[in-house]
Amino acid sequence: MGITDVIKKSVLQGFTGGDMSSTEIMVILGITFMIGLYIFFVYKMVSKTALYDKSFHISMTLISVITAGIIVAMQSSIVISLGMVGALSIVRFRTAIKEPMDIAFLFWAIAAGIVLAAGMIGLSVGGSLFIGLVLLVFV
Repeated sequence: MGITDVIKKSVLQGFTGGDMSSTEIMVILGITFMIGLYIFFVYKMVSKTALYDKSFHISMTLISVITAGIIVAMQSSIVISLGMVGALSIVRFRTAIKEPMDIAFLFWAIAAGIVLAAGMIGLSVGGSLFIGLVLLVFV
């Protein structure tokens, strides 16, 4: 067994092969949506901006669910994983984020989706509660 075979075997073992049931996927997406709503409400309480941008609030909630869906899909197949990397590499955001706190909330939403889709529900829920409390205390 050569080094190429060892690398190929270790890469292919990292994919679950689609053995996640639809119930598990729906539970992950449901919990992710609830954490996204929590992020939404914390942002609404902490935000000091004069203009209320409803689309930013909604998109921040959905980013966590979309990210979780992408990560769940990427776990099932190396082909889907490579396709997602290619597709996501051409996406670029034209809107500049002016508030540093907005960037923190976007990263929080993305991280919550990634961690939940990776199966670490306790870390995602506990981390989100902790981050929310810290933001409420310090801001």
